[in-house]
Amino acid sequence: MYILGINSIYHESSACLIKDGEILSAVEEERFNRIKHGKCANVENVDDLPVESIEYCLKEEGISLKDIEYIGFSYNIDKIHESFEMFGDTWGDGVPWQDVYLKKVQSIPNKLKEMGFEGEFKWIDHHTGHAASAFYPSGFKKAVTVVIDGIAETSTTSMFLGENHNLKLIEEIKYPNSIGFLWETISAFIGFSVYDAAKVMGLASYGNSQKYLDKFDKFVSYRDTKDSYFEIDNELTRFQDIVYEDSSIYYQKLEKIFGIKKRDKSEEIEQVHQDIAASLQFITNEVIQKIIDTMYEKVDSENLCLAGGVALNCTTNRIVFENSKYKEFFVQPASNDAGTAIGVALYIYHEMLDNKKLSESNFENRAYLGPSFEKDEIKKHLDKEELKTKIEYIYSDDIEQKVAQLIADGNIIGFFQGQMEFGPRALGNRSLLADPRNPNMRDILNSKVKHREYFRPLAPSVLYEEMHNWFQIKKESSASDYMLMTYKVNMDKKSKIPAVVHTNDTSRVQSVKKEVNSKYHKLISEFFKITNVPILLNTSFNDSEPIVCTPEDAIKTFLKTKIDYLVLDNFLVSKI
Repeated sequence: MYILGINSIYHESSACLIKDGEILSAVEEERFNRIKHGKCANVENVDDLPVESIEYCLKEEGISLKDIEYIGFSYNIDKIHESFEMFGDTWGDGVPWQDVYLKKVQSIPNKLKEMGFEGEFKWIDHHTGHAASAFYPSGFKKAVTVVIDGIAETSTTSMFLGENHNLKLIEEIKYPNSIGFLWETISAFIGFSVYDAAKVMGLASYGNSQKYLDKFDKFVSYRDTKDSYFEIDNELTRFQDIVYEDSSIYYQKLEKIFGIKKRDKSEEIEQVHQDIAASLQFITNEVIQKIIDTMYEKVDSENLCLAGGVALNCTTNRIVFENSKYKEFFVQPASNDAGTAIGVALYIYHEMLDNKKLSESNFENRAYLGPSFEKDEIKKHLDKEELKTKIEYIYSDDIEQKVAQLIADGNIIGFFQGQMEFGPRALGNRSLLADPRNPNMRDILNSKVKHREYFRPLAPSVLYEEMHNWFQIKKESSASDYMLMTYKVNMDKKSKIPAVVHTNDTSRVQSVKKEVNSKYHKLISEFFKITNVPILLNTSFNDSEPIVCTPEDAIKTFLKTKIDYLVLDNFLVSKI
């Protein structure tokens, strides 16, 4: 039985194909169309399907849409009129939207039929898709599963109980009380885009978390709320105005509260912006701690799953897990909306079709679900006529040893191998790698390739068996496999890996297990032999673009930047 899961109502458009409960592939549209997030979220493109992602999933299995028995879509059209009541007749700066939105959403099943689909189409609650994406791949037989994002149809936070093959909604928080929108609002206010929560998280470490709590208290309540977890003033986090960022009246209210003007992206970042970010991070930690601790008291389970865009906050993840009574913790690697494509497919299989047996054969490989390329295909790209005067290459059976030495010698490596990662983190298959011992490496990487802000940290990939020797880990979690936890660096090791230590002495760690990614594990092991450091600096292989997907993408980015060497599987490529 083939089931296809699709997400594309908002952003992070994606598709997932499962067969008899096994995840075969899961990919994001942005990696194919090279548009960040797949598309820009707005009212008029909700019916733009992730066509290239769907085509990849089908082609990889050698089937067509006619072979698909069910398609799940991570949005419930039955709740659309609740959304209309919630947001009113106009959108943003007066744009009428309801008729357009309804027609666009209703057209989705017909579009799939026109593409050849003959099976049964299922609308599935967006948060159910998130929850299923975390619970079923977690491997837990029973778990509290919490979803926190901007908004689903009407909910912003949902709490589920997953038990065996069933997933049950326990409680939900409705708009306008949205942690996700609070982050988008503050991101825009301090001069970033609504997609830049990761930048705000990095900036927060430079600020005083207590400095602006009293200002946030004017529109966020979370300490003394008896009948709710938190409350947010709708006038300050209006969804329509977040999407249409030119609402001057909207920002005037925030300007009055904080006593500063909204920062333009061209203006310098000041201490006030760092302090606002730090206060936001503190509030987020407090609110989510309150939610998961309450759920621990309500539900008899020592396992916790998180999903939704807010679950990408690796600082919050570590703090709330370590301070909770939960013993096991899983975070969906593609916690953002992309992951709902996995969730809706698994939900149909397990819950709707009542398949009781949970498959565990691919749960250890939860992130590597995208395209891979054979030796002959890679060589074909390298041998293109237009590249003969630009690159040269060798093929090596001991590529890991050669690359480890190049990294130890100070070179930046574009490392491309195996199946592409699903989700926003590069985990050793589409990565830029460098020496964490060099205190100047972050600046070198930013000048040569990444062009990122000073406050954004770079991550360490560490051999799993060495992780505790280098980082302070009170409660271990598989979330660190996906770069979704921050840990304090052991003080005796801090000076040895300065390029991957953030200003607050933490690192966003990726633990690398041999049984999950053998080639990457071997590379780090070879570097360990040379340097006595079992860690590589790892950041995503891209330059102000989606992470590279194909050998062609990798070669283009290699040639337009100052990356020193490119590794494509066992090919070592250099510039002429």
